[in-house]
Amino acid sequence: MMRARGFTLIELLVALFVSAIMFAMGYGALQQALANREAVKSGQERLGALVGTMRILSQDFGQLAPRPVRSLVGDGADPALLADGRAEALATFTRMGWANPAGLQRPALERVRYVFEDGTLYREHWRVLDTVLGAQPVRRKLLDRVRAVRLRFMESGRSWTEQWPGIVTGGDPRQPQLRSRPIAVEVTLDLEDFGMVTRIIEVPG
Repeated sequence: MMRARGFTLIELLVALFVSAIMFAMGYGALQQALANREAVKSGQERLGALVGTMRILSQDFGQLAPRPVRSLVGDGADPALLADGRAEALATFTRMGWANPAGLQRPALERVRYVFEDGTLYREHWRVLDTVLGAQPVRRKLLDRVRAVRLRFMESGRSWTEQWPGIVTGGDPRQPQLRSRPIAVEVTLDLEDFGMVTRIIEVPG
């Protein structure tokens, strides 16, 4: 009659050691897979934010309206498009096509402003077209991790300028250009991760 033979202590230790190695390898692979999944998800969200920002910029600038607004202090009018690349407020303008799903008593025109502040691009709009001093716009964060934003505007002579209205020599420097619009708008974003991203937006005449 044969007697049952168990494992020796050395055999048990070897088996435990091999099992520990296999567990460590499996755990490391699992951690790497989870990290890769989070990186892919984060990248997708970032790309989605960039695509969404460019879509909003295209919709806004693509619907520029030649509608000046009353100045905040009420002593005149501000141009339909007012932009200066040296200022924190990149551009302030009137656009058409403001959606109104609730059927509110308001025009389809919207006053919009883009602001670049502390590495973040914001879109602001006012609830009324002709605002008064002290009226606060509604702010929406569009994109962060932005190093710089550059806007250029194509004039009728096919030349580019970073200021709108352009510099006028002779005559009234404001009145003739209150309703002027560029032919196209070039938007360039310098991002920390994607680098330089540029889009040219045609402005319908």
